[in-house]
Amino acid sequence: MKAEETKASPAADRNAKLAVLQNEIIHCTRCPRLVAWREQVAREKVRRFAGEAYWGRPVPSLGDAKARLLIIGLAPAAHGGNRTGRVFTGDRSGDWLYRALYRAGFANQPTSTHRNDGLELRDCYITAVIHCAPPANKPLPEEIANCRPYLLAELELLCDVRVVVALGRVAFDAAIANIGLATDGSTKRQPRPQFKHGAEVMLAGGKRLLASFHPSQQNTFTGKLTPAMLDEVLLRTRQLIHANASPTP
Repeated sequence: MKAEETKASPAADRNAKLAVLQNEIIHCTRCPRLVAWREQVAREKVRRFAGEAYWGRPVPSLGDAKARLLIIGLAPAAHGGNRTGRVFTGDRSGDWLYRALYRAGFANQPTSTHRNDGLELRDCYITAVIHCAPPANKPLPEEIANCRPYLLAELELLCDVRVVVALGRVAFDAAIANIGLATDGSTKRQPRPQFKHGAEVMLAGGKRLLASFHPSQQNTFTGKLTPAMLDEVLLRTRQLIHANASPTP
């Protein structure tokens, strides 16, 4: 008698599809300017990382298909994700973000230094508007457009997401553009939400968008973003998730 075949669970199937998508992202060459820059940085390096082998490719997203929290950043840092090969890993922005995620229970540890350091996200998925490090941290509009299909594909697979945290104005605008605003059924055009730290926006599909200043050194060194401010956003995230919790199988 043949052993009965077991079908993969929907979550396992989505994780497999996400893995295929991440592999596609890693091999992307759609933006010549970004390809040239990321590879140049990987060759020339900086003195403090001169002995390290840089990743030098598009940086994949991180997390589980069943995550109810989706975090959207701008792009990998030239000597952070572009070096380590993991989003928000190996730079000061990542230090801030993962400490906050750990305090809020969305990560198993407060540090993220390299791809094999044991970090695991809990109920959280992190992606970016673009997956390559851009010169001066400023992607061009056409580069954002080239990366958009990847974000759209992730949104389709991440069907348990209840809260989207946008780190910075570009991520905030991308969340609205790619998910859409909730509608009240009227034909009246809604005013475009304005970005500010702590802002909340209702998105299509019952999702809630929370805005945060990006944990860049420009914001953290000047006190524009403090640990307490980031903690407040993640605390609010927890409240929203618990108030509307019905994940799919």
